[in-house]
Amino acid sequence: MFANLSAVTPSQWIIIITAVCACFSFSAWTILDAWKRDFESAQEKVLWMQICIFIPILGSLAYLFLGQKRGSKQS
Repeated sequence: MFANLSAVTPSQWIIIITAVCACFSFSAWTILDAWKRDFESAQEKVLWMQICIFIPILGSLAYLFLGQKRGSKQS
């Protein structure tokens, strides 16, 4: 599987590393946003955080479109 890993060019490595960092940053941002919001129950907050952790990109998108509206910013 990794036999031709040396065939990857430096510009391809930059693209790969940038994509991985962007996905990680997006997931980390949604987890922190969920942490900072008040939800109806603590279980809902924990559920959204777990979804964002265990299903990183899809969970983060789901939180962005569905979960973020359910919580309110802490004062």
